[in-house]
Amino acid sequence: MNAPLPTLFIDRDGTLVEEPADEQVDALDKIRFLPGVFAALAELRQAGYRFVMVSNQDGLGTASFPRADFERCQDFILRSFSSQGIDFDAVCICPHRASDGCSCRKPQAGLLREWLTGNAFDAAHSAVIGDRDTDLEFAANLGVRALRVRHPALAGAGESWPEVVRALLARRACVERRTRETSITAEVELDGQGDIQISTGIGFFDHMLEQLARHGGFGLRLQCQGDLHIDEHHTVEDCALSLGEALRRALGDKAGIGRYGFLLAMDEAEAQVAIDLSGRAYFTFAGSFGRSQVGALPTELVPHFFRSLSDALGCALHLTVRGENTHHMIEACFKGVGRALRPALRREGHDLPSTKGVL
Repeated sequence: MNAPLPTLFIDRDGTLVEEPADEQVDALDKIRFLPGVFAALAELRQAGYRFVMVSNQDGLGTASFPRADFERCQDFILRSFSSQGIDFDAVCICPHRASDGCSCRKPQAGLLREWLTGNAFDAAHSAVIGDRDTDLEFAANLGVRALRVRHPALAGAGESWPEVVRALLARRACVERRTRETSITAEVELDGQGDIQISTGIGFFDHMLEQLARHGGFGLRLQCQGDLHIDEHHTVEDCALSLGEALRRALGDKAGIGRYGFLLAMDEAEAQVAIDLSGRAYFTFAGSFGRSQVGALPTELVPHFFRSLSDALGCALHLTVRGENTHHMIEACFKGVGRALRPALRREGHDLPSTKGVL
């Protein structure tokens, strides 16, 4: 069996081509491709997805729906996609009506039984794309994500094909960390300005994490309940480890990222930051704070936070800070690391920025 691959199980009518008024495409002059579908599938193919068409065709082969009519249109659809470099690894068609009670008709997964004997799919990164409730149920039966497509001109639930691409390629991750000291949920979204919601029980630390995400250009939702009745150490350290792990997961294979980030942030306080998302953790820090604490955050935990972040993210992080106002110095550190992360996280293609072939 082949190695598991990200796979999109795609419905045909209403998803790839417009749903005809009589519920079946059986003539070439009825075929209308959904807006944006060719560009969308080309981008998804380049991103590493393979495609399997899975479609119910009620009464296929009967007098009311001759197989020859279907195959003529099906051949045209497949050739149209193939002419744009878009091929389907398999085409699975159920010819039965709902009243037939077969095991292969969606939302049942029997239609894929033969294909699955020689193929495996990466469920965590696969999805069903369709326009009906049965497609959503089919996804649940396969144990994969479901995305509903709709024509941009039609009302109702669903996404256009460009929106489907954005949803599939968005780099997100959620990490839950539970120990005797802390209970943390950290969610990141690297593409676009996502929500920023932070609650750690340490007000100044919340403010710094917000600066890190805001200047890093990524969404962050982080909730932490820690043993603050003992001290702040576990909360700060475990938040760094959870955030670093979430960022590492969201980066995936790191294809197309900027990898490096540099910044010289200057004000009354000056922070210099260099970062490399190399997969190898290394941290250096130079600077000293004039106060032992800002708000409820001990300043000794600031370099410890970034060391833990570096360890969990797997990056080289060099941080130097100087100044007079400790509050400003710490804020410069978090803003500076965020600004250095912004170009490093940004994805601008699909090539891996490494001659080794892996990061």
